Amino acid sequence: MGRTARLGTGIGWRPEIADAVERMPGIDWVEAVSENLCPGHLPDSLLRLRERGVTVVPHGVSLGLGGAERPDAGRLAALAERAEVLGSPLVTEHIAFVRAGGALTASPALEAGHLLPLPRTRDALDVLCENVRIAQDALPVPLAVENIAALVAWPDEELTEGQFLYELADRTGVRLLIDVANLHTNHVNLGADPAEALAELPLEALAYVHVAGGFERDGVWHDSHAHPVAQPVLDILTDLASRVAPPGVLLERDENFPGGDGLSGEVEAIRTAVAKGRAGSTAAGTGGAAPRTSGAGSGSGTGTGTGTGPASDAVRQRLGLGQAALLSALVAGTPVPEGFDRVRLGVQARALAGKRADVVGKVAPELPVILGARYRPAFLAYAQGSPMTGGYRRDALDFAAHVLRSAPGDEDPAVRRALREWWLDRSGPVPRSGRPHNTASRNMKRAWRRRRPLA
Repeated sequence: MGRTARLGTGIGWRPEIADAVERMPGIDWVEAVSENLCPGHLPDSLLRLRERGVTVVPHGVSLGLGGAERPDAGRLAALAERAEVLGSPLVTEHIAFVRAGGALTASPALEAGHLLPLPRTRDALDVLCENVRIAQDALPVPLAVENIAALVAWPDEELTEGQFLYELADRTGVRLLIDVANLHTNHVNLGADPAEALAELPLEALAYVHVAGGFERDGVWHDSHAHPVAQPVLDILTDLASRVAPPGVLLERDENFPGGDGLSGEVEAIRTAVAKGRAGSTAAGTGGAAPRTSGAGSGSGTGTGTGTGPASDAVRQRLGLGQAALLSALVAGTPVPEGFDRVRLGVQARALAGKRADVVGKVAPELPVILGARYRPAFLAYAQGSPMTGGYRRDALDFAAHVLRSAPGDEDPAVRRALREWWLDRSGPVPRSGRPHNTASRNMKRAWRRRRPLA
C-alpha cells in the first residue's frame, strides 16, 4: 500500500473563506474541490499557500466511481491534471454514484447532482473495485476514496459498511478517506454503529479524515457542511484517533461560514478531539491501528473478497438497472423501487431538488437576482418534472427556458426581458454581442429595482 503522506491539520479551501484560511495559524494543508479549479488559472490564494509550502489536495465530486459505467476518461484526465499542477501527494474521490441510465440500461441518462450511496452487495463491490483500479492506473499519485452520508438504505444488502470498505481496500490497495461526520449521519439515519464500522476498517489504509457539521430534523441527520461540528462527531473522531494516529484531519465547511475566529475554534476543537484519542491510545499502550474484529472483510477475517477480476457486463447491467430505478424515483417522480423507504426517499428527493436550486443559483447568480423571491419556489417546481441531464450550467439554461415558456401573463415585463436577454446571451455558441454582460447587467438592475413576484 506504500507510505501514507503525513498531512497534519487542514481545512477545506473555499473562495468565500480564502483570506481567512491564509491568515489562520497552524494550517498544514488544504483541500480544494477539483471541479472548481482551472489548472491554467488557479486562484491567487491557492498559489500563495503553495508558495508557503502548504499542501493542496484536489478532492473530486463528479467521477462516480460507484456507478455501473466505467470511469470517464476525460474526468480522470482532469483530476490527474489538477494533481500534477498542484504538486499534490494524493487525490481523493467518493464511494458513490452520481449518474445512472444511458446505453447500459436502455433508459434516459440522469444526473443526481449529488453523491448517492451504493448497495453494499457483491455486485456493487466488484464494479467499484474495477472502477477504482481503472482510476488508479490513470492517476499520477495515489487515490483515496471517501465513505459518504446516506439518507436511504438499499434493501437486501450483504455487507456492513466496515466490511465493504475493508474488502475494497484489501482488493485494490486504495487508501481510505474516512469522514467521521458521515459515520454519524449513517448512525442516526440508518442505525449503523460507528464504533463497529471503525473496528472493521483497515486503518493502516487511512489517508486522512474529514470532519463536518450538520443538523437533525424530524429524526433525520442532514450532513449540511454549514453548521458547527456536533459533539457526537468529535467523539467518533476521538474513537478513531484512539485506534490509529490519523495522517491528516480536515474541517469541511461549504457555506454559512463563520468568521475567522469561528473557523479557528472549530479547527481547535478537532485538534483537541484527536489529542484526547491519542492520549487514550498511549495510556492503553497501543500506538498504531487497533486490531480489527474477526468478521471484517469477507466474513472470515481474511479480507480476500470473492473476486479479483473485471466485473462482467451482466453484473454492471444489474447494478445499473437498480441505480437508474432509484435515481429516476428521486429526480423524475417515477415509482419508488420495491424495498425502499418511501418517506426517506421523499426526504432525499427534496434535498436533491434543494441542492440543485442552491448550486444553479451559484453557477448562474443572475437568476436569483432577476427572479427575486420567485426563484427558489419556481426552481423547485421545475425540478419536480425536469431531471438534470447535462450538469448545472445546462440546468440553469433549461430552467430559464422553462420559466419563459410557463410564466403567467401578468408578469413584470422588465423581469421577462432581463431573463430572456440572459438566456439568449448564454444559450448560443458565442455571445450575441461584444458586450453581452453589460446588457444583461443593465436589465438585471432594472429588474431588481422593479421586481415583484411573477405569480
